[in-house]
Amino acid sequence: QVQLVESGGGLVQPGGSLRLSCVASGVVFSRYTIGWYRLAPGKQRELVAAVSPSSVSRNYSNSVKGRFTISRDNAKNTAYLQMNSLKPEDTAVYYCNAALGPVVRTGTYWGQGTQVTVSS
Repeated sequence: QVQLVESGGGLVQPGGSLRLSCVASGVVFSRYTIGWYRLAPGKQRELVAAVSPSSVSRNYSNSVKGRFTISRDNAKNTAYLQMNSLKPEDTAVYYCNAALGPVVRTGTYWGQGTQVTVSS
């Protein structure tokens, strides 16, 4: 049974930082591209960042480039999203997604999401 479990969300002031984690089980984690998506009320789902299985390739949306960093530790079956200089418009539920292979695409497996709220 495949599971992706996100954690690390919360309430943070503008300019603050959070680190999200996504722990996978039931898959050969090192074969999957991991993407972080977010969904805010009234907006479409957005791919924020993605990392290839071996971390050779990392992609970011323009809205977070330079502020967010995606990484992974295949030995721990875990992916991370370090979020710095957070803005109110970063408020959303953040989901991790696993797609088999090196191509950035929306895969089959999703986590339950973790809420990030940026507010003073």
